[in-house]
Amino acid sequence: MLRRSLLVAAPGLVLARGALAQGANFGTASRPLRVGVTSGVHAQVLERVRDVLARDNFVVRITEFSDFIQPNVALQGGEIDANTYQHQPFLDAQKAQRGYDFVPVGKTVLTAMAVFSRKVKALSDLPNGARVAIPNDPTNGGRALVLLAEAGLFKLRAGADFRATVADITENPKRIRIVELEAATIARAIDDVDAAAITGNYAVPAGLMPGRDSLVAESAEGARTNPYTCLVVVRRSDASAPWATKLAAGYADPSVKEFVEREFGGAVVSGA
Repeated sequence: MLRRSLLVAAPGLVLARGALAQGANFGTASRPLRVGVTSGVHAQVLERVRDVLARDNFVVRITEFSDFIQPNVALQGGEIDANTYQHQPFLDAQKAQRGYDFVPVGKTVLTAMAVFSRKVKALSDLPNGARVAIPNDPTNGGRALVLLAEAGLFKLRAGADFRATVADITENPKRIRIVELEAATIARAIDDVDAAAITGNYAVPAGLMPGRDSLVAESAEGARTNPYTCLVVVRRSDASAPWATKLAAGYADPSVKEFVEREFGGAVVSGA
């Protein structure tokens, strides 16, 4: 669902389709570049990128969304020009399911996934029949299952990766019960389960830091090559547009990287 827009230009201006296709005047006060992002960490980083690009009088309008699905719906519908919240496995799944013709033009940040609990101090302390929450989208759900399996909570079939589902659990000696929830709601539901797998973009706003509070966490090293590093995504027809290159370059600005390092304490790292 659409939550809010940060307006930096006069609203309501409509351009002809041909002008839009050519990227005419994109990044100006009369036609700001419209970028969609999920609320929280990704929005905070994009706000810093917006401020960096504003030094060159390049105007960005940010639209925040509260779930993983709507930013792609908005991109497909032409309501925004780019989005900057999803990693490659999620993008691939969305393209396969919904037929989107989107491409990445740059990288943004890696938000490490970690497992948190209010009830136990170690993953091995989880009782028999413990309820563990994971994201309900196909890629991040599988990502959580792999993290839990690598930590020894249960076993997955040989070769299981981010596409894994609960059906791929082959050995579950503690009879762990997996609870699939919308990713954005898991941090709020942590008291209702025994443990929860949460990505950094949702953990940090909830006051949860992977390096300090988690039972187990993904490594945040190698963000440039990590498959879960998030991307600047545009429609294929816009892949070579100068504004797309400029937006992607904003994430590589040293001040943006410094902000990410200072603000998130390792829970989020630059991948640009």
